[in-house]
Amino acid sequence: MEKLQCIVVDDENMGRKLLEENVRQLPFLELVASCKNAFEAMEVLQTQTVDLIFLDIQMPGMLGTQFLQTLKEKPLTILVTAYDHYAVESYELDVVDYLMKPVSIERFSLAAHKALELFQNKKNKLDSVSKAAIPELAQEDFFFVNVEYALVRISIPQITHIEGLKDYVKIYLEGEKRPILTKLTMKSIEAKVANHSFMRVHKSFIVNMRKIESIKQQRIKIGTFEIPVSDSHASELMEKLNFTRPS
Repeated sequence: MEKLQCIVVDDENMGRKLLEENVRQLPFLELVASCKNAFEAMEVLQTQTVDLIFLDIQMPGMLGTQFLQTLKEKPLTILVTAYDHYAVESYELDVVDYLMKPVSIERFSLAAHKALELFQNKKNKLDSVSKAAIPELAQEDFFFVNVEYALVRISIPQITHIEGLKDYVKIYLEGEKRPILTKLTMKSIEAKVANHSFMRVHKSFIVNMRKIESIKQQRIKIGTFEIPVSDSHASELMEKLNFTRPS
C-alpha cells in the first residue's frame, strides 16, 4: 500500500501526542517526524520527503499560517487548531482541510483520506504525461536556510564554496566576510545546487567551479581560501573543467 510520508507540528505536548496516535491508526500514513514548532519542521523539510503536514496554527515564534507562506513547495497540509478565526486565511493558503480541536478519529480520518485522494490524483496526472512532454522547469537561483531561528535567503551564484561540519555546513558567499552557518547535511546542500556549476571535490567541500582561480597540487584557490581536492574527485574535476593532463 502506498503511504503518505507525514509530519505533525504542534507546540502542545498533548496535542502532538494525539495527532501522532491518530496517524498511527491509519495504514496509509507514515509518521516521519513530530515537531514542536515551525523551525523544527523547516529542518525536517530540508532533509526528508514529506507529503502531508498536520499543522497547528497558534504556536510561539511563528504561526503555522506564516510557516506555510515561507514554503516555496508546499506539501499537502491539514490545519489542526483550537481557533476558528483562521478559517478564511486557511482557504487562501489552499490547505486540504481545517480541523477544530478536539479532533475525533472519524473527522481526522475523513481529512486524511481527502489528502490521500488529492495525492493520488496528482501522481496519476504526472504518470500519464510522457517525460518528454514535460517542459523543462526554470532553475531557481536561490534558496532559504534556517539561521538562528530566521530564514536567510542564499543567492546560489554568490556562493564560492561550501564546507561540511558533521550536521552543519558553512556557506561562503562572495563579498561577505563571514560564512553562513546552518544545520544541513552535505547531501542536502549538494541537492540544492545540483543544477548549477557546483561540484563536490572532497568529502567536506563543494565548490562553485565558476569561482575557481587556480588549481595547484590538488588544491583549489578561491580568493584567500585553499580547498583540498581528494584523489577520488581529481579526475572528474579536470574533465568538468575540460582540462586534460599532459601525458
